[in-house]
Amino acid sequence: MAIQAPTEAYTGKIRELVLGSDTQVAVGGENTLPFYGFEGNIPNGPKIAMEVFDTEPVGWADELQAVIGDVWGDPVAWAKKCESEFGADMICLQLAGTDPNGANRSPEEAVATVKAVVDAVKIPVIIYGSGNADKDSEVLKAVAEATQGKNVVIGPAVEDNYKSVAAAAMGFNAKVAGETPIDVNMAKQLNILMSNLGVPVESILVDPSTGALGYGLEYCFSVNERIKLAALTQNDNMLQSPTISNLGKEVWKAKEAKITQEEAPQWGDQKKRGIIWETLTAISVMMAGADLLIMRHPESVKLIKQTIAELTT
Repeated sequence: MAIQAPTEAYTGKIRELVLGSDTQVAVGGENTLPFYGFEGNIPNGPKIAMEVFDTEPVGWADELQAVIGDVWGDPVAWAKKCESEFGADMICLQLAGTDPNGANRSPEEAVATVKAVVDAVKIPVIIYGSGNADKDSEVLKAVAEATQGKNVVIGPAVEDNYKSVAAAAMGFNAKVAGETPIDVNMAKQLNILMSNLGVPVESILVDPSTGALGYGLEYCFSVNERIKLAALTQNDNMLQSPTISNLGKEVWKAKEAKITQEEAPQWGDQKKRGIIWETLTAISVMMAGADLLIMRHPESVKLIKQTIAELTT
């Protein structure tokens, strides 16, 4: 006899956001849990943005230098390689060089880099600041103005600067990513605050922060899952934005990804270790509901794309 598997219908739906101008990519839009295509509609599936830095990275794992090192002093060449060779759906340009505790590049220098990258690729671009709240307010306002009409994402908007970053996004028609420290209520509250400023909820993405494998991944998984469940089962409008997982930077600063095989022979092949560390972290947050993954190693990206394809066929 035929067996009918039990299914559940959800009252809520994740908003669909369309990013980019030349080549547009949609994120979100699902009305069911990740890969539960038998219960609802998943029109887009998870998308992958690959990191590009505005300055040459320092202290990165040898494996990353082996695959990216020929271009990582040139953000334009790096972005084009991510698009043409690595299969990125989007670029996430990290403006690490604007950090006051580092190179302290000016907003004008940041704008020049951003414009060069945005003009060089056709896929959508996410622009993240250095993580210094005060400097990001200044830089991201200039970036939003310079990229008006390109439908970019700027961020992160955090508790200490959300007013200025959200206002810049609203004023220049950009999307904005709000980042909070792995807490459902804080993620919801930041969305409420930005919405109260006048930012349309249709322009907001949620970055609930990410802990890498072995460094808080379990809590990160729980929070991502609770955000998704609140959006779908409780029809919580303030949590129905697509979610971003900025996982690449967390994975590749972990000692398990950086320590060489000579230093820790019991840990096995360093090349495989870092790639697997990023892949397992990405799979976990994706299964918890992340709509957009920010990743670093092209082999990890390849494995995740294969996983997505297998789970959606």
